[in-house]
Amino acid sequence: MKYISTRGQAPALNFEDVLLAGLASDGGLYVPESLPHFSLEQIRSWRDLPYDQLAFHIIKPFVSDTFNDQELAAILKDTYAAFAHPAVAPLQQLDHNEYVLELFQGPTLAFKDFALQLLGRLLDAVLERRQERVVIMGATSGDTGSAAIEGCRRCKNIDIFILHPHQRVSEVQRRQMTTILGDNIFNIAVEGNFDDCQEMVKRSFADQSFLRGERRLVAVNSINWARIMAQIVYYFYASLNLGGPDRSLAFSVPTGNFGDIFAGYLAKQMGLPISQLVIATNKNDILHRTIATGHYQTLPLQKSLSPSMDIVVSSNFERLLFDMYQRDGQQVAELMQQMRAGKVELNPTALAKTKELFSSFALDDESTAQMIKEEYLRTGYLLDPHTAIGVAAARATRKHQDQPMVTLGTAHPVKFAEAVEAAGLQTPALPVHLADLLQRPESYQVLANDLPAIHQYMAERVFPS
Repeated sequence: MKYISTRGQAPALNFEDVLLAGLASDGGLYVPESLPHFSLEQIRSWRDLPYDQLAFHIIKPFVSDTFNDQELAAILKDTYAAFAHPAVAPLQQLDHNEYVLELFQGPTLAFKDFALQLLGRLLDAVLERRQERVVIMGATSGDTGSAAIEGCRRCKNIDIFILHPHQRVSEVQRRQMTTILGDNIFNIAVEGNFDDCQEMVKRSFADQSFLRGERRLVAVNSINWARIMAQIVYYFYASLNLGGPDRSLAFSVPTGNFGDIFAGYLAKQMGLPISQLVIATNKNDILHRTIATGHYQTLPLQKSLSPSMDIVVSSNFERLLFDMYQRDGQQVAELMQQMRAGKVELNPTALAKTKELFSSFALDDESTAQMIKEEYLRTGYLLDPHTAIGVAAARATRKHQDQPMVTLGTAHPVKFAEAVEAAGLQTPALPVHLADLLQRPESYQVLANDLPAIHQYMAERVFPS
């Protein structure tokens, strides 16, 4: 399988090169030249498979030029053996035909583990084969950082730098990153917001001269195609556990950077019967406003009780636009240039296609806290703030009462004490493997929102004198 850039000017690459490239040389994002498509009969035959074996069938077409069947099966088995629940992604029923898919059973208690535990192992295998050492640079609004560090910390050929917005992630999220200590792990608290961090990562990939031509940058953010690929699997897993593919399912997805719900869109394109995809977001509602009006306009970022969605520039939306604009790279490049100026209007055809594919909903902090409280009093189930927004969005936009509606449970509520307390509830205890997290020593550096200073800090640690 070959991968092409959303902006049309970069060479097509195989999976191994896309894994290491992250961002395309023209600034675009890599997508498959064509998607595999599975028949209902094929999907039905996977109904009894455990998670890692299902992942094998879905991921194999994307990576077969890089990993043989035995290598891929072993990597996937090792990846998902690290999850706390034997089902890997268990379903919790909230009501008749209403479920939460618990994607927080991994080591860092967030859905990012599904992709980043796999990404670390894929990188380790490829870099060992190539005898190459690389620098990982990533930005996080909370969960990606700890999942990336946890997934990659054992890799021998990696130095990892994670940027997070200073004082804009929860304490548990921060400590999950900054208490993992190692000679190759560096946490940077940037005096800015997540979008500042994400923009610095993108600019760094465009100009890697600070690495003196001796190393290359590798992405762990969802600009890396491998992240999206891994997330496709749990849509199939949920469906197969709820009567699919012989019945359609709807999914509500808490999302800020558009990666998780884009994976759902791909699952549908690959043959999985999905009747509705709901974009659920907080008061930083650029995705909801874009779907509702066709106008993409950035507004100042607001701090919220759901910090992982405190994002104004949704990187993966570019991948959707590529399809909505008939895979015309030049048009997408022009749109992205306009987006950098802060405002874009989608053409009527692209907007109509997008509205046909997605519903959307936004929830403010007060309503999020109320949702957490109401659901706890109703069922005894404690939602994290992001999942609470997803459940509210599912109920507000649901089109088919006779079909299962699945909200992606993106994180464990223990990570968001402020939101749980705002709901008037008690924060649960940390899981056993993190019980002493608040007492562990931290290591991170607060730096100005200044890219040259970030580059200098990185170069001094990659090339110590």
